[in-house]
Amino acid sequence: MSTTDESTALVPNAARKAYDGQDPEASKNFHDTRDMSTEMHQTEGGFLKPLIFGGLDGILTSFAIVAGAAGGSMPIPVILVLGFSNIFADALAMGVGEFLSSKAENEWILSERKRENWEMENYPEGEIREMIDIYKERGMSHEDAVTVINTMAKYKDFFVDVMMAEELQLQVPEEDHKVESMKEGVAMFCAFASFGSLPLLGYVIIPATFPSLPEEMLFTAACVVTGIVLFLMGSVKSIFRCVL
Repeated sequence: MSTTDESTALVPNAARKAYDGQDPEASKNFHDTRDMSTEMHQTEGGFLKPLIFGGLDGILTSFAIVAGAAGGSMPIPVILVLGFSNIFADALAMGVGEFLSSKAENEWILSERKRENWEMENYPEGEIREMIDIYKERGMSHEDAVTVINTMAKYKDFFVDVMMAEELQLQVPEEDHKVESMKEGVAMFCAFASFGSLPLLGYVIIPATFPSLPEEMLFTAACVVTGIVLFLMGSVKSIFRCVL
């Protein structure tokens, strides 16, 4: 039997803790006592994609540069110039690309919402009939589907958003979607630049700290750093796993 501390019902992230611990009693206590504004979801997950994608791409790109330069027996200053200049340029390209692609996708979704809104204003019966058919295909009886859809159709903006999700499988972005797209671009840039710099830092720190070490050890250090960082990235990603 799982034990539940009643105080967890007042903790903002208690719902997440209950789910992670597969504790139905903790979830029940939280929902019975919570204020509507206290339930928190993992909002950090929205930046998980640019952080993981940017970090992975950055460190592997940097490692490839280090490996090629080390294989070509290039001097350390050349490796650093090649590495950092390439990392900055690629990070900038990835960040701008993430911002523009996210912004373009959101603008396309909003244009589709305008079309659905226009169709709802000019021929609501057809849109309502389409939604009834969708709900019937998902197992709802005709009578229940008619009741549910006709009730939702009384609230036009809400109903249009539901149509976007159910009919087009699109999530309508928030009004400040440009700001969110900018944040995603900045997250991509920072992740690429910071993770991409890690294999190169050994070529700066180790010679200054241990000047007697041979240059061959620098590439070995880059390999070790890359392996450790990739392991840590996988560990961070596991925080957002789904409990099966």
